[in-house]
Amino acid sequence: MTTNVTLHDEGWHAILEAKYSRIISEMSQMYRIPLEKAMDMFYQSDTMLLMEEGVADLHCRSDKYLAEEVWRELKPNAYRLES
Repeated sequence: MTTNVTLHDEGWHAILEAKYSRIISEMSQMYRIPLEKAMDMFYQSDTMLLMEEGVADLHCRSDKYLAEEVWRELKPNAYRLES
């Protein structure tokens, strides 16, 4: 039998993974960068770590807001966008 904690953890991670996907897609569209570059940026960001830890309910923020936060955090002069 599965405990409530396990169900919550599995559900929580499923929600976060879907949110991550939408943020990455939003970054790609907003800043006209390949999905792979957007994904690299997102997974290297402190924003992603904070979301994973549940800090300040960041997962409740809009995808666009979070995409902008990641971009500000790792803007092009701090992250090489060229191929």
